[in-house]
Amino acid sequence: MHKIRLATTDDAATISRQRRLMFADNFTRTAEEFDRLEAAFTKWVALRLADGSYLGWFAVENDAILAACGLWITDFPPHWMDIAPARGYLLNFYTDPAARGRGLAKELLRISVEECRKRRIGVVTLHASKFGKPVYERFGFVQNNEMILRLNEEKQGWE
Repeated sequence: MHKIRLATTDDAATISRQRRLMFADNFTRTAEEFDRLEAAFTKWVALRLADGSYLGWFAVENDAILAACGLWITDFPPHWMDIAPARGYLLNFYTDPAARGRGLAKELLRISVEECRKRRIGVVTLHASKFGKPVYERFGFVQNNEMILRLNEEKQGWE
């Protein structure tokens, strides 16, 4: 039987390692590129774990992390969709391959969305992988009309 635990600042490297694995499931990059991503994200997430703007949850069984997710509470201007000056951004959903199919991602999704409700955050966003998209759609997430301009498109890798 698994338990859910909240991440602490001591978990920054673990969160970054899982983020690396999540991206490796979806993108082809060199080990060096993944190393740079992991190092940069460890610094980023450690600061946000410390200030409380990043919350992470782990599904743990026998001291092994089976699945994880994160919620980044971002400052956002009052908007027509929600006047609260914050948004919830879900990220870092990762389930160990041996634990997939047990509903762990769905359980972590429910917990993270409930945290947004408790904080009266009215808009929750995420970027879904092809694997996660059906889970999020069943939960009620829908596509929106957000557009993106990638100013680093001319760069190689994740520099």
